[in-house]
Amino acid sequence: MRKAKELLINFIRGFCMALADSVPGVSGGTVAFLLGFYDRFIGSLDDLFHGKGPAKVAALSFLVKLAFGWIIGFGLSAAALTSFFDSHIYEVSSLFMGFIVFAIPIVALEEKRVLKGRARNLAFAVLGAALVVAVTLLNPTAGSGMSVAVEHLDAGLAVYVFFAAMVAITAMVLPGISGSTLLLIFGLYVPIMGAVRAVMGLDMAYLPILLVFAAGVLVFVRLIRRCLERFRSQTVYAILGMMAGSLYSITQGPLTLAVPQPAMELATFSPLFFAAGGLVVGGLQLMRRQLEDPADAGDTAPETKPSECEPNRQPDLP
Repeated sequence: MRKAKELLINFIRGFCMALADSVPGVSGGTVAFLLGFYDRFIGSLDDLFHGKGPAKVAALSFLVKLAFGWIIGFGLSAAALTSFFDSHIYEVSSLFMGFIVFAIPIVALEEKRVLKGRARNLAFAVLGAALVVAVTLLNPTAGSGMSVAVEHLDAGLAVYVFFAAMVAITAMVLPGISGSTLLLIFGLYVPIMGAVRAVMGLDMAYLPILLVFAAGVLVFVRLIRRCLERFRSQTVYAILGMMAGSLYSITQGPLTLAVPQPAMELATFSPLFFAAGGLVVGGLQLMRRQLEDPADAGDTAPETKPSECEPNRQPDLP
């Protein structure tokens, strides 16, 4: 019974992450943070590639359960949500703005012990926000409708997609930066999502590009884990800054569509969908309370090295 419950919990977690990762605006890492398993997620990724023996096996077990829900959620999103995104860009953008605005105080409250009394680390929040805004301003595709044809793979395209995947997947892992938004910036969001739909329809001509994309996911995980272990206050401030900076990125999202639309303004902002974004955050918090088992408080397990990377564990930092 316990194993069945754990499987269901991790399926739901992965499913929720996939919904966030599949559309520009919100990072799956933000969802992992709000559902309280971000540290275990990062620790398991690191153990999978760098761990030994039992740690590697336990990490694989956790990530496979998470991946099952993620694949189902991502597939459903590729089949349905992307078309809604194209036709209702301003409503979706307002939804994600609400998600971010209401998520920021929750993340800050969760991490208040490492944030309180360390106001000087606010500089990292400024840097985080500046990074996201800079990426948005440097977007070479904004307003051009640029897209990349991926049905015919060559060496140059493979290198480009691999690099873009490295950056985008890193963003999907980090709370605050939307990997899908970065795919828009690289001109790959529509092609990659289209390739996913094609492969789901058994058109294997698009499989090579997806394999190249998947190969770019194995970078930077250890760095993120070490930052959370040794510099948690600075890292959390940076994450909050990136979340705040993503609000600007979301307003510019319509410029990156295959058929560009004007950037979101007050006239195209939807208060109703903004409020719905807040309700989604509240729902995730309720879900977290329902899913958590007292025996799994903090969502740590021996195999993920809780002494080093325990959720909401607050090391003594200056």
